[in-house]
Amino acid sequence: MRAQLSVIVPTLNAETTLGSCFAALMEGLDAGLIREVIVSDGGSSDATGAQAQAWGADVVHGTPSRGGQLRRGVAAARGEWFLILHADTVLAPGWSGAVIAHMQGRRAGWFRLSFDRRGLAPSMVAGWANLRSRMGLPYGDQGLLVHRDVYRATGGYRDIPLMEDVALARALRGQLTPVDAVAITSASKYRQHGWLSRGSRNLWTLLRYLCGTSPMRLAQSYDRRRKLPLAADPKDARARDTIDDARG
Repeated sequence: MRAQLSVIVPTLNAETTLGSCFAALMEGLDAGLIREVIVSDGGSSDATGAQAQAWGADVVHGTPSRGGQLRRGVAAARGEWFLILHADTVLAPGWSGAVIAHMQGRRAGWFRLSFDRRGLAPSMVAGWANLRSRMGLPYGDQGLLVHRDVYRATGGYRDIPLMEDVALARALRGQLTPVDAVAITSASKYRQHGWLSRGSRNLWTLLRYLCGTSPMRLAQSYDRRRKLPLAADPKDARARDTIDDARG
């Protein structure tokens, strides 16, 4: 039986994180689960594309837009199921068995969030994210597992610069359940901006979107905030070189 799962990874200057993301996917290849890995790149200026091809992934190119990149990536996929995964997210060991079990049904799924840093702040932010997900609003850094037909029935990802994950989650309301596996995502953006500041900004952006603010206006506000001076911390130098919330 042909492998059923297409993995789609949106990227923008993700060469520092893509290798870890792909290494964790090898478990799915060994299990005969993954049919293909598709990287949807938004114009990286680093070696993201070359690295993706070296791992055996197909690469599609286009303009940088989170929703647009995801839409293009999914359009190129041939599997019966899609796994949308950010480039700075690593699936914890055992994920393939959980995905196979989840695929016995047809409901879409999200992974429990964890961070690659320990402590009270990471635990609290992850706990809130997992609670929010159980209420029907998982974010993109938690991954999304969705059947082709279910995805198409929602109209798929909207070509918008921000909140594309929330828009799709709302379209999937009532059809989302947790996958019994963990997605470990990078804490670099939280360490860069501060856990409280970053978490508060994400929540404020979500509330504005739910109250009707357009994704374009949210993205403009988001970009202005990104340009504010950051505290100098040599540990975060590499993180500042990666586009914030970069399509992965």
